[in-house]
Amino acid sequence: MMASMLPGGQTGMTVGQKLRQINWGLLLLITVVASIGFAMLYSAAGGQFEPWATRQMIRFAGGLLLMLLIAVIDLPLVMRYAYVFYAVTFALLVYVEFAGEIGMGAQRWIDLKFFQLQPSEVMKIALVVALARYFHGLGPANIARPQFLIGPALLVMAPAGLVLIQPDLGTAAMLVVVGGAMFFAAGVRLWKFAVVAGTGIAAAPIMWSFLHAYQKDRILTFLSPERDPLGAGYHILQSKIALGSGGVFGKGFLQGTQSHLNFLPEHQTDFIFTMLAEEFGMVGGLTLLGLYALLIIYGLAIALRSRNHFGRLLALGVTINLFVYVFINTAMVMGLIPVVGIPLPLISYGGSVMMTVLIGFGLMMMVYINRDLRIGRRVYDEDA
Repeated sequence: MMASMLPGGQTGMTVGQKLRQINWGLLLLITVVASIGFAMLYSAAGGQFEPWATRQMIRFAGGLLLMLLIAVIDLPLVMRYAYVFYAVTFALLVYVEFAGEIGMGAQRWIDLKFFQLQPSEVMKIALVVALARYFHGLGPANIARPQFLIGPALLVMAPAGLVLIQPDLGTAAMLVVVGGAMFFAAGVRLWKFAVVAGTGIAAAPIMWSFLHAYQKDRILTFLSPERDPLGAGYHILQSKIALGSGGVFGKGFLQGTQSHLNFLPEHQTDFIFTMLAEEFGMVGGLTLLGLYALLIIYGLAIALRSRNHFGRLLALGVTINLFVYVFINTAMVMGLIPVVGIPLPLISYGGSVMMTVLIGFGLMMMVYINRDLRIGRRVYDEDA
């Protein structure tokens, strides 16, 4: 049944009608993946719910409620305030540069007393929403004109630059990759990507000089992990040992020696996939990747089903964001790319990441509920 557009951007559905259209299969899949994360955090603490599993479950419960609240918001309302969401998040990034909390050598957090907010994580979603809004209103004819791509390019590069200063090379790279994917999804021609890539390669020597010493070490260690086995190469060497020791079926739940004997660093956050693979082997690792693949398929199906361009781009952007999270984290712990601080969504311990991922799923649910809604190229205002 096609939803109709009413004055003020309403879809004509009540909250109850929207809740009945929630994709419960997707919700169940999200809960299953998160539950695997709870189990791995329980294992990371040596068979204890504290200090990680309990907090993660509470955050998931709150994030799930937030996801459902976002899902029942009218899609045109999100489009109308897309730039406001981006601007507020960007302002928080600027605030972090001057008054943010410092941890692990980086200034990335805002202390809300009950919660440590990392604005760079929220920016991953805010960027997707803003670019979906921009390209929805741009229209296919103007996509081919380079002057219309300057604005969205600045939307990507400005926060990426601020995040790089924190410093957080991994998140900055993720913003650029997700932003570039949104450009491609909107219909930007491939030759323009080739020009940008060529320019980036040519500027690589200059960019190298601006990297911090530890960032250079990470790249050099990626090329040759054995160059500093007890220093910069320690993380990835221990990760590979743990991955290999898990074999096909793993050592068993709570039986991972590399993680429980503290050879594997950050096993509750960035290297949690390694711990899972050690305890459940290749079968466990592939099972989790299969569940992520199902989440990505759900996202692509919702995007393709949407009859409005904004919803299509929004669902694609959220799905791409999830894919990049998973790809970077798993490739990092396998030694396929340099080590960067990108967590595994719904699995790694962390409040900002959990909130950001569930906000993204809430937007995806919203697109699904409003899949038959048609929205014109212009933004609907209150007097529409």
